[in-house]
Amino acid sequence: MANATSAGAGAEAADHPIVDLLVVGGGVNGAGIARDAVGRGMSVVLCEQGDLAGATSSASTKLIHGGLRYLEYYEFRLVREALQEREVLLRAAPHIIWPLRFVLPHDSSMRPAWMVRIGLFLYDHLGKRKLLPASHGVDLTTAPAGRPLAGGFTKAFEYSDCWVEDSRLVVLNAMDARERGAEILTRTRCDRAVRRGGLWEATLVDSDSDSGAVRAVRARALVNAAGPWVRDVITRRTGVKVDKSVRLVKGSHIVVPKIYEGDHAYIFQNDDRRIVFAIPYERDFTLIGTTDLDYSGDPAAVAISPEEITYICRAVSRYFKAPVRESDVVWTYSGVRPLFDDASGNASAVTRDYVLEMDEPAGEAPMLSIFGGKITTFRRLAEEAVDKLGGALGKSGGNWTADFPLPGGNIPEADFARFLDQFKRGRPWLPDATALRLARAYGTRVEGLLGGAQGLADLGRDFGGGVYEAELDYAAREEFALSGDDFLWRRSKLGLHLDAAARQAIGGWFEDRRRDRSPDRRQATSDVQAGRRSMGGLR
Repeated sequence: MANATSAGAGAEAADHPIVDLLVVGGGVNGAGIARDAVGRGMSVVLCEQGDLAGATSSASTKLIHGGLRYLEYYEFRLVREALQEREVLLRAAPHIIWPLRFVLPHDSSMRPAWMVRIGLFLYDHLGKRKLLPASHGVDLTTAPAGRPLAGGFTKAFEYSDCWVEDSRLVVLNAMDARERGAEILTRTRCDRAVRRGGLWEATLVDSDSDSGAVRAVRARALVNAAGPWVRDVITRRTGVKVDKSVRLVKGSHIVVPKIYEGDHAYIFQNDDRRIVFAIPYERDFTLIGTTDLDYSGDPAAVAISPEEITYICRAVSRYFKAPVRESDVVWTYSGVRPLFDDASGNASAVTRDYVLEMDEPAGEAPMLSIFGGKITTFRRLAEEAVDKLGGALGKSGGNWTADFPLPGGNIPEADFARFLDQFKRGRPWLPDATALRLARAYGTRVEGLLGGAQGLADLGRDFGGGVYEAELDYAAREEFALSGDDFLWRRSKLGLHLDAAARQAIGGWFEDRRRDRSPDRRQATSDVQAGRRSMGGLR
């Protein structure tokens, strides 16, 4: 493939400036690498064929966690790293990440109590835990957490992890990368990339328009962070031969109306030795999942099966007094995890650790491909990736992301409750529910959204449900949102709360905006990047 296309690519790219990194993939790993690299002084272009977090990174269980069950597979390094990252990320983005307590009812037929206690002891002490409380036992016969559970469960264990708005985490990394000088191109597919003269010459195609506009990029290194498409980029887009492989594992979740009171989550042991979570979700709902199934189809077409819905409902109904039925399900989502293929027989046992594969023939531009990983360790993965790339390119620059908040996360002492109280007192005209939602979503950046507004009438068109035109404009201007789905399902989960008319109106607003601006969309994006590039990186 490389030989067949090299002449065309060279002609297209010859007059274009050279950047240090071309990152292919706008999920959490790609956005994290772009942010880290540009902060170390590298020039970066990131292209994403769809929307940011449009695939795996918006289909997680939305947890920043060590992975209690990974201890059974002796993945101590992975668990330790993930546990350490919980509080690093909590400080970096306390508006979209917050502590969550998990209740694990004990079923002696699954795992003996001593085994669970040992696991939780390790979980408490493997990481540097300062903000999160330790685990302890719970008497379900008296504790509120026992009330919704079926009879027979008298003992439980409680421990801490964190919740994350996963798709917003990706967007905030991309925003920070852009503000430090990176160029972020959504709806832009890497059609091909070839090596020539010590560089990568890539052809990028506008994947969201009929014109199929083409752009050429020359880069000193290519980062393959394409997630479920990582193998496609290797074999079809670049023609490079890499020994390591990816194993695609499908995970699905269901959302039902809230089935218990309280702000804690449950973790249930299933009779196949897997675990299932039940988590408070979007105020009015409960999120339940996940499954682990090998997947061989198109990652873009992944969807939950009736069998998966039945499996999840049956698993949690063992524990709740009121069974969860298929008819209760109001929404589902599925994702494809691009796990490193370690030849495990069971999809649930496949490692969640990551592998970074550097292809660096003598005298040629390097390509770094990412296999595996989990959302909790994206920042550490990015550090390691940029260390490797910096070494290959002769670029220096130390690790920095652990000490700098993400956009909106510069909340004093990471105290969201105090920040919210001050925000509400400063904007008394905002309804409490709207104030909480906006503060959670945007953190300190909420002032940029509201501007000089003195009342709801100053926020523009009212779409219902506390959504005003000012928020849509902010999402489009600052957060790369180009469609109603981008805003309703990835920048937020308002799609669960708004009626069909409101969703359609919001989709129409984005369509009107794109029609007005589409001829100049790519140039306008470049102009914004050029204006912000003067901020530079951390050197």
